[in-house]
Order: sequence, then structure tokens, then C-alpha cells
Amino acid sequence: MRAGAAAIRAAIIDLDGTMLHTVPDFELALNGMRAEFDLAPIDQATIEPMVGKGSEKLIRDVLALDYSAERIDAVFDQAMAAYQRHYLAINGERATLFPDVIEGLRALKELGLRLACVTNKPIAFTLPLLERKGLAPWFELVYGGDSLPKKKPDPLPLQQVCRDFELAPDAVVAIGDSSNDAEAARAAGCFVLTVPYGYNHGMPVQTINSDGIVDSLLDAAKLISVHNSTSN
Repeated sequence: MRAGAAAIRAAIIDLDGTMLHTVPDFELALNGMRAEFDLAPIDQATIEPMVGKGSEKLIRDVLALDYSAERIDAVFDQAMAAYQRHYLAINGERATLFPDVIEGLRALKELGLRLACVTNKPIAFTLPLLERKGLAPWFELVYGGDSLPKKKPDPLPLQQVCRDFELAPDAVVAIGDSSNDAEAARAAGCFVLTVPYGYNHGMPVQTINSDGIVDSLLDAAKLISVHNSTSN
């Protein structure tokens, strides 16, 4: 993080791949959908690079394993409805917290930061998942991928949080696991920190243009604390 920059006053935190390992949930829901089309199940290694760009892209990518573009267009609405039905039925059943997530959120709050969760997951999936995993109380704001007209990597969701918090973008840090988070943060004028364990569309986290790689949200809080102690 840049020396002499403004103190960080808020953090915008991604969900899938940053706070929660949700690929096991995707596996159940997507294979439930695929079974309705008499398609063979797929494994987590196939699914993981597809996660993070919203449900529409996910469903199209999964169907593209077996179907032509024309066939995908023909069955998309049916497939999406099936996926949503299966996902809502199991939402959070297999998902697990990554290490030091709760400890990191606590440390960020103790620094006085305001917290928002911004994810490309639909809001109807996001809110119950945050509740089920004990994450909801930590966040003042939550935006899903369909909460606003555009989703990450567009900067709009991050810009909206800055407006909601009445903070300049350079007083806000985005914490995520993928290029979506970094591109959105860069375009919004926010700092960005990345974690190395998530879902960066099959690409190494080192390829992301961020202000630093942190091993956990707790490490992010420690870095922000140092930054704020030396900021203007």
C-alpha cells in the first residue's frame, strides 16, 4: 500500500473464494441442474475456474461443456431456474469459512473500519448464506451481483459503497481473490488486497494487479493497521 496515502476507513470484502469456500455448494447445485438435462456430473476442479463472474456466465459455461451456443440459448432459462432451485435448497450446506475470516473481520472492526460485502452472487443467495455462516452481523452493507445495474469487474458496486459510506475511494480497500475484484477496485480508485487461496478463474493470484497479497483477512487487518499508523 502506498506510503503517505490517506488512512483506510472502510473495507469492501468479496464472498466466494475470499470468505467462504463455496465450490462444494456449486457442485451440488450444478449437478442437480445437469441431472435434469440427463448430463453427467462434473467435479469441483472443473467448476472452480468458472466461479466468480455471476450466475448467468456460470450456467452458460457449465452448459457449454456439452451443448452448442444455440442449444444453450434454447435451454438457458430452464437451466437457470433449475440451478437456482437446487442452490437455494442447499445454500451453505457444504460451504466452509476460510481460515481467520471471523478473526479478520473482528480485527477490521476494531480498527474502526466500516465493512461492506460486495459479491457477484445473486442477492437471494448471498443474504441467507451470510446469515447461515455467521457473517451477516459484521456487514453494514451487502450488494449482490444483481443488486445494481452492473457487477464486478465494473467499478459501479464499489463506487456505490463509497457513496453510501460518504468516503473518498482512496480511503477504501477492496479485499478479494480474483481479477474481478482488482479491476473493479482500480477503476473505482480504491486500494485492493488479494488473498491467494480463492478462485481467480484458473489464473495464479500473482497475475493480479493489486496492492499486496495477504494470507488471510486477519493479515489484511494487520497490514491496514500499519498503513493507517503511517498515513496522512
